[in-house]
Amino acid sequence: MSEQAQDGASAERQRRRRRQQGRSRCCRVAISVDPAEHAELAQAARSEELTVSAFVAEKALAAARRTVPPAAGPLRDTLAELIRATVHVQKVGTNLNQAVATLNATGQAPSNLIHYARYASTVIGRLDQMAARISRHLP
Repeated sequence: MSEQAQDGASAERQRRRRRQQGRSRCCRVAISVDPAEHAELAQAARSEELTVSAFVAEKALAAARRTVPPAAGPLRDTLAELIRATVHVQKVGTNLNQAVATLNATGQAPSNLIHYARYASTVIGRLDQMAARISRHLP
């Protein structure tokens, strides 16, 4: 990679970090790690779509503040899916409740009752899968 391309990539990382953090960081902290540790840090940073410096800063600040760092990359994706699933559960719950209310009022099962029950089962199955994925990422 040319020096100009490296400078451009470095500038892009700094802009991305500034944008993600909401402010510029001007104080530097230097740490020393061996090549194996650096490889571990780089891999973990990549998995969270962060630079090594941003990753180390995020984790160190979380430890200093005794807080939980933001969710890792795979957990962020799972959280987004969980939020979408919550909306689906609310919708299917409303529809299923209306279908059951019709069944109770008329004694006849509406044609969409089975469809809503199957859909509810599918959504619950997806929630179970997400719970399993989350549990694999927890200590």
